[in-house]
Amino acid sequence: MCLTRFAILFEKNGRWKQKSGLLRRPCSHERYALQKSGLFFRSLRQENSIIFNSDNMKPGIPQGTRDFSPEIVRKRQYILNLLRGVFERFGFLPIETPAFENMDTIMGKYGEEGDRLIFKILNNGLNNPQKKEQFQKAFDNVLAGKNDPKLTERALRYDLTIPFARFVVMHQNELAFPFRRYQMQPVWRADRPQKGRYREFWQCDADIVGSDSLLNEAELLSIYAQAFSELKIPGIVLRVNNRKILAGLAECCGAPEKLIDITVAIDKLDKIGAEGVQQELGKAGLNAEECQFINNYLNRSQSIDNELQRIETLLSKSDTAQKGLAELRETFEAFEQLGGCPSGSRMEFDCSLARGLNYYTGFIAEVITEATAMGSIGGGGRYDDLTGLFGLKGLSGVGVSFGVDRIFDVMETLDLFPESIVLPETKILLLNQGATAQSQLLPLLQQLRKEGIPAEIYPDDKKMDKQMKYANKRMIPFVGIMGEQELAEQSIALKNMATGEQTTIKLDKFSEAFKQEMGL
Repeated sequence: MCLTRFAILFEKNGRWKQKSGLLRRPCSHERYALQKSGLFFRSLRQENSIIFNSDNMKPGIPQGTRDFSPEIVRKRQYILNLLRGVFERFGFLPIETPAFENMDTIMGKYGEEGDRLIFKILNNGLNNPQKKEQFQKAFDNVLAGKNDPKLTERALRYDLTIPFARFVVMHQNELAFPFRRYQMQPVWRADRPQKGRYREFWQCDADIVGSDSLLNEAELLSIYAQAFSELKIPGIVLRVNNRKILAGLAECCGAPEKLIDITVAIDKLDKIGAEGVQQELGKAGLNAEECQFINNYLNRSQSIDNELQRIETLLSKSDTAQKGLAELRETFEAFEQLGGCPSGSRMEFDCSLARGLNYYTGFIAEVITEATAMGSIGGGGRYDDLTGLFGLKGLSGVGVSFGVDRIFDVMETLDLFPESIVLPETKILLLNQGATAQSQLLPLLQQLRKEGIPAEIYPDDKKMDKQMKYANKRMIPFVGIMGEQELAEQSIALKNMATGEQTTIKLDKFSEAFKQEMGL
């Protein structure tokens, strides 16, 4: 076959230069378009070869996304399967929801900052010239900070909780309450990519909806403790607070209407320090006395009991805060009865923990590891009446989330993945040495697979050296060879790729002998 490459030429400083190369002959309408635009082309004939010009295609992926190799996928599946096992031992059931939702489902649920990070999907048909004026007005609305359904009606999901609330409302007659659900799917946020922060990432959520019992909070903390213990991540800290305490802080400092501003500011304490928090509060309009009261609140002590007592005294005038403190004490007690934190991890009452999402109303939690700098690897909280956003009032829920991508990064950094999960799946490669041998090997291949042995046959009749290199690169521990002599004797030569040892086994005895060799 003769392939032709053509080069588009352009004139620069009176001289023709090649602009780009294509991998095929231009068709008639392409030649016409080139000539009409003032460009010319010349043909460069290449016999029996494919020409690739790197200027034509520079493959890449969007910022904040990643490709995953087979080895990485196995490691990620190890995390997901372990979490799935923990969830199901606690009685949780799996669900899935669409990758994108209607805009009115998710907008306005995450606070102003969260709404800015939502990926919006443009509607179809925006290239219709008859609606140019209508689309221009819609775009102007977006520039003014208003969503316009004429431009975008759908968006990629920001988290799994709001879609779950929508799911519960739509399927309420099918569910048994309290409903314990887990969900493992990707989410998308238009955040600035950095270490441990991606625009596409997976969340694994466990939620209990339809119960006000604080035992649910304790069970979810127990899920965290058990899961991270089984993942063998060291230095786990379960940080816990209650939004009612934060509401009481806003009441006691004299600025209840500034609750959101206060929580957003103090949630940044670990990033910007106490002085930075004071500046944020000042920008939000709090006076010096109010700022000082909050600064006193943030002077944390180490002991949970001492910290609870300190906050109880400081916020003694707020019934809301006292209720939040009582809820935490009850949660801590039930958690300890469930086994508490395993060795090497600990619980911490963190009065600065706020969690940025506006829908939390009580218990809030966050998980970090002190073994490496990665930020939170889990978080969650209670949300009263979240389903009320979709018309189902009085249904309370509580849930936690695992940040799978950050958990992966932590385990990779600390070299925590078991070697067994990255060992080769294929146990034997049958070499292909022609159609006659292949006809004998295919039934054997199927027999090995039926007996639970991962096996392959090389698809092409290539030189043995190439097939052996393939087995080495794939880290396949054994190869089966049926050359002319073996074919005549109805046998297979089994070669151990690690030791080089080779034994000959009769074809009808091969499956059983190989299982013994593998210790199966």
